[in-house]
Amino acid sequence: MASLQLYLPFSTGPSLPNFRFRRTPVRSSSERQALFNRIAPVYDNLNDLLSLGQHRIWKRMAVSWSGAKMGDSVLDLCCGSGDIAFLLSEKVEVNGKVIGLDFSKKQLSVASSRQKVKSKACYMNIEWVEGDALDLPFSNGQFDAITMGYGLRNVVDKHKAMQEIFRVLKAGSRVSILDFNKSTNPVTASFQEMMIDNVVVPVASGFGLEEDYKYLRRSIREFLTGQELEKLALDVGFSDARYYEIGGGLMGNLVATR
Repeated sequence: MASLQLYLPFSTGPSLPNFRFRRTPVRSSSERQALFNRIAPVYDNLNDLLSLGQHRIWKRMAVSWSGAKMGDSVLDLCCGSGDIAFLLSEKVEVNGKVIGLDFSKKQLSVASSRQKVKSKACYMNIEWVEGDALDLPFSNGQFDAITMGYGLRNVVDKHKAMQEIFRVLKAGSRVSILDFNKSTNPVTASFQEMMIDNVVVPVASGFGLEEDYKYLRRSIREFLTGQELEKLALDVGFSDARYYEIGGGLMGNLVATR
């Protein structure tokens, strides 16, 4: 078996022509939705600080595993402030299409603000959608590749989320899911918890978010192991599923083929 996720002010004004925003009904945990709205303004700064920038490497790996290529139509689920969506855009280029979906309006506002100041033409092929990973507003077999970074651990129904991913993904295409690794190695698991308690939470407290980041340890404990994630993917119909531990076993990436 094979990130912790710079402050940019978010805009609440009218959209510019290059920024397309669509809202769909969200049926998710209101508590988790509120959490991600609260941390949105400092989310990127914290990710860089807590991972020493390593999350950018892990996200590039996730995009590479998705198999996204020039001209593809791709989806980034739980897109947050847009890191993976921007990387996907570079892969599919100007003739491709990227949709970034998240249930946090404030995270999407940060993503849209970042999009407006970026210079690459390909970034204008991204559409931001406020929506629910458990009820995707897309057609069957619509996407050539799907990514999900630090999202599956936070959805209230992981089986339903995987079913929805399977439904909107084209046959033969891949989903790449990056998240914290729930290690079965007691040494790695203990080190991970020590880092959360002694590094992540204290640093987050400097931003006034100590209570918000305390949920991390519990969410990882309640998450699935790599083997369980592979089984979940196969159970919903994927033909192949492989899990890779990365980042010294602190992170993991599930790659599943429809």
